[in-house]
Amino acid sequence: MKVKLLVTLSLLASQFSFSQNVELLHGKVLNQDLRIKNVDVINFNSKEQTKTDQFGVFFIVAKTNDILVFVSKSYELKRLLVNQKLFEEKALCVFMDLKPEELEDVVITKMPSIKLSGDKKYEQSKLDDYALEKTPLKIPHVNDGTIQYGMDFMRIGGMLFGLFAKEKEPKKEAPPKIEFATLAKNTCEQNFFTENLKLKEEEIELFLQFCDADPNSKRLKENTNKLSMMDFLIIKKSEFQNLKKL
Repeated sequence: MKVKLLVTLSLLASQFSFSQNVELLHGKVLNQDLRIKNVDVINFNSKEQTKTDQFGVFFIVAKTNDILVFVSKSYELKRLLVNQKLFEEKALCVFMDLKPEELEDVVITKMPSIKLSGDKKYEQSKLDDYALEKTPLKIPHVNDGTIQYGMDFMRIGGMLFGLFAKEKEPKKEAPPKIEFATLAKNTCEQNFFTENLKLKEEEIELFLQFCDADPNSKRLKENTNKLSMMDFLIIKKSEFQNLKKL
C-alpha cells in the first residue's frame, strides 16, 4: 500500500513539475500569407518581451498558462493562452487582422448635372461653356456672334495667379510625431498611474503599450486634453485588468 502511494505521489510531482517547466516558444506572425515584422510579443505573466524579425519570426520564453500578447499599430491586438499543445508544435503560427482604416470627413457640394466624356479637353470646354452661360463676357467683337463666347480671361487669370501663389507659399513642416506613452506621461503625473490607476511601476510601460494599440489613442495624439486623457486611461485600465484575469 505504501509503495503504491509513493508511486502515485511521484507521478503527480513529476507531472506538476513538467507543467511548470519554462520552455522556448518559436513561431511566426502572419496576416493571411504576409509575414509581419516589428510586432511586439509580450509575455503578460513574466513581462518578457521581444519583436518579430523581418520574416515575422519570434522566440520567447514561456510556460503553460502564460498569456502572450501581440501588439502592432497597424493590426488588431492578439492574445494567446499558452498550453502544452503549443510547445509540441514545431512552428507556432499567429494570425493578426488589419485595423479598419479611419476615413476623413467628406464634404459633398451640389454641382450642376453635366454629362462629360472621357476627353479632358472636351470636358473642360463643356465646363467653360456652362460658366459663360451664367456670366457672359461683354467684350466688343467677341460676344457679337463673330467668336462664340470668346476666351475666359477670368479663368486664365486665376490659373496664372494660382501658379505664382503656389511657388511663393513656404512649405509647411509636418509636426513631429509623439509616441503615446510619452504623451501620456507628460499629460498625467506619475502618482496618477500608481495611486489612481493602482498600477505597479513595472506594469506602467506594458499598460501604455496596451493603450497605444487602441485606435482611439490616435485622436488623443492629435488633440491633447488632460481630462480626456485621464478618462481614456481609466477606461483602458478596466480592460487591462480583465486581460490579466485570463
